[in-house]
Amino acid sequence: MKYSGLALAFVSSCCFAFSGPMAKYLIAAGLAPIEAVWVRMAGAGLLLVAVLAVVKPRALRIPRSRLPFFALYALVAVAAVQSLYFVAITRLPVGIALLLEFMAPVMVVLWVRFVRRVRLHRAAFVGAVTAVVGLAIVVEAWQGLRLDALGLLLALLAGACCAGYFLMSDSFGDDIDPLGLIGWGLVGSAVILVPFSRPWDIPWDAFTRTAAPEGGHTLPVLGAYLWMVLIATIAAYILSVNAVRRLTAAVGATVASLEVIGGAVVAWALVGETLGVFQIVGGLIVLTGALLAQTATAHRPEPSPLLVSPELPKDELERPVSAV
Repeated sequence: MKYSGLALAFVSSCCFAFSGPMAKYLIAAGLAPIEAVWVRMAGAGLLLVAVLAVVKPRALRIPRSRLPFFALYALVAVAAVQSLYFVAITRLPVGIALLLEFMAPVMVVLWVRFVRRVRLHRAAFVGAVTAVVGLAIVVEAWQGLRLDALGLLLALLAGACCAGYFLMSDSFGDDIDPLGLIGWGLVGSAVILVPFSRPWDIPWDAFTRTAAPEGGHTLPVLGAYLWMVLIATIAAYILSVNAVRRLTAAVGATVASLEVIGGAVVAWALVGETLGVFQIVGGLIVLTGALLAQTATAHRPEPSPLLVSPELPKDELERPVSAV
């Protein structure tokens, strides 16, 4: 279970890494960034829901008592992460905004420890902090000391919502199918973003063209879009949620930091964005942090006596504590 979860988390990070480079092809073809976000969410959500309706309709059933959870997931875990990050990068350097968003592993660790009151192995804390330090080096954070206050707040909120994604993916019960949650979450996020993206104004003829971001290779825009929907969204979300279910939110969030490194490699290969010394060194530090966090899965501490209920059998005590 542990090693399958780590494998899923790693592959998920690789899939997510294509989202930024593929979006650049849509933007180069004439779409605004928020429009690229909307077509990604809408296309992936509608496709996944349509496939599930045919092959696994039970996955789309939402218990009435779980409607608030689904709505919150669509708003916080999907739509807010995307939209807040987009607004933040209009006021901050992209690298700084990305670093602040990927404060999520530290936020998750703090939430699990002090709100859920779950004792974590020290490796989870050390790995999360190490990954953030590595990300700071990757984006050369020291070059962005004069930060816009609103941009800083928005980027931190994006990080908090990203942490919420991992925590919510870790906390839902067996009455919710992960595939249904992802499908409805993507569709719901697209609905939420309609007033901001104004899909009726999207230049849809852009998908019939080829495009090349500055310094990058030329690709069909439709091909880049389909890759973004199928690999960087549907496959990435499915793998990510299942990875968190096998690991923990804290470990899953830290391993997800590898997305930054994967994104840099894909951007270098496709759109000509080269890696400098700081990016390579920082990437190795991020990898070290992720590996440290992975060791936490091999050291699950016994539950605190304060959380033990005499009515629960021993095997129930070994399950992760649900979110508050």
